[in-house]
Amino acid sequence: MTLHESGDRLGGVIKTTRKDGFLIEGAADNFITTSPTAIDLCKDLGLGNELIQTNSGGGGAMVVSRGKLEPIPPGFMVMAPSRLWPILATKILSPMGKLRSGMEVFVPRKKQTDDESLRSFICRRFGTEMFERLVQPLVGGIYTADPTRLSVAATMPRFLDMERDHGSLIRGMMAGRRKKKHSSENRGGARYSQFMTLRGGMSRLIDALGDNLPTDNVRLNSRVSDLSKDDDGWLIRTEDGQTSHADAVIVASPANHAGAMLRRVDTKMARRLSNIQYASCAVVSLAFRRDQIKTAIDSFGFVVPHIENHMILSCSFSSEKYDGRAPEGTVLMRVFIGGAMQPGLLRMPDQQLIELAHWELAKLMNIEGEPILRHITRQTHAMPQYHVGHKQRIAEINEQLEHHHTLALAGSSLSGVGVPGCIDSGQKAAARVLAGLKEVDAKAERREDAENPELISLR
Repeated sequence: MTLHESGDRLGGVIKTTRKDGFLIEGAADNFITTSPTAIDLCKDLGLGNELIQTNSGGGGAMVVSRGKLEPIPPGFMVMAPSRLWPILATKILSPMGKLRSGMEVFVPRKKQTDDESLRSFICRRFGTEMFERLVQPLVGGIYTADPTRLSVAATMPRFLDMERDHGSLIRGMMAGRRKKKHSSENRGGARYSQFMTLRGGMSRLIDALGDNLPTDNVRLNSRVSDLSKDDDGWLIRTEDGQTSHADAVIVASPANHAGAMLRRVDTKMARRLSNIQYASCAVVSLAFRRDQIKTAIDSFGFVVPHIENHMILSCSFSSEKYDGRAPEGTVLMRVFIGGAMQPGLLRMPDQQLIELAHWELAKLMNIEGEPILRHITRQTHAMPQYHVGHKQRIAEINEQLEHHHTLALAGSSLSGVGVPGCIDSGQKAAARVLAGLKEVDAKAERREDAENPELISLR
């Protein structure tokens, strides 16, 4: 096995930095636990004792509403409420917005099965205000995307299932809440919070994976430019002119680069991969003494609706979420800027982006004085955009893959932008090429038997 890594380190966008006593994440700072994939991998790598849950006592998130931070209604899950009273009591929605949202139970199911944008889906069921004030900023915090183009089938399929099965998202959420409550009362064993991370940061996972690979088989700064088939399997060419052979290949690069690599192998697949678009963002980490922050911190962060006309997408309170992220008496925050809806902001130089993040935080949270720490990471073309039609595009890519049994694709470009989704795609890719290699060996054996019938009687 040989791993070709285009960068000078493993991990891609995942990178943990230690600076002046702070632990700073450049990309994902945790993973969701609704799927056991990430937890299981951490345990398999001997990191089980390093898993930590979100801190107790805080929790939840805020949203900027008419210039002020307001708590997101309890029970509101990204796109729909599981409880009615918090929606009726929130200050985020106007009386007419609340009324329209409550009318969702009477909205009929959509009869057509064509793909729909997330904006269209939510406005159809809950109205425009619910979308603009709650759903758009929450989805933007996950995908850094434009919801008018984002496919609900590719990003939030369970809400489509609720509409189909219950005729209403509100009824579906309430049914799920009752079922979850019943199952939790009868379930034993370990229970995890919805999100977890590693005590030493997400790079611990990357380091552990790297430690389990043979050193001689990892080639850093080895960007693959081209793949082709030959009589021995696969010919791999890198940008520095080196070539090597492989029996099977897993391509885990961003879709546009994967398309470029596969252009001579399968033009249809390459074209569909190249059509998957990406968004960029900047992650600005700022730290303050706790006494500089005059607004009470009783959540894990906040999101910013596009309609509020601010120049940040969201802010995560890293040191409030997990222990060991900041020295005592200080608060570490991560501010996200850019995304698909404000890409022009990323043309600003680093120092201006840092100043912009500071200015926005100071205004929204009444922060006095200068940050005691500043750090910026740019994630260029790092977030795949699951636009309307994405599931059909992936189905067509998978159809083309059936012609190449020893080739597999992995990564966030296909399905699942989070850490568990990437792990799952990698494991499925490995299983696919192993099965492909067995099939190739079986075909070779059958061909040998046909060409040498006397061997059959000798076995």
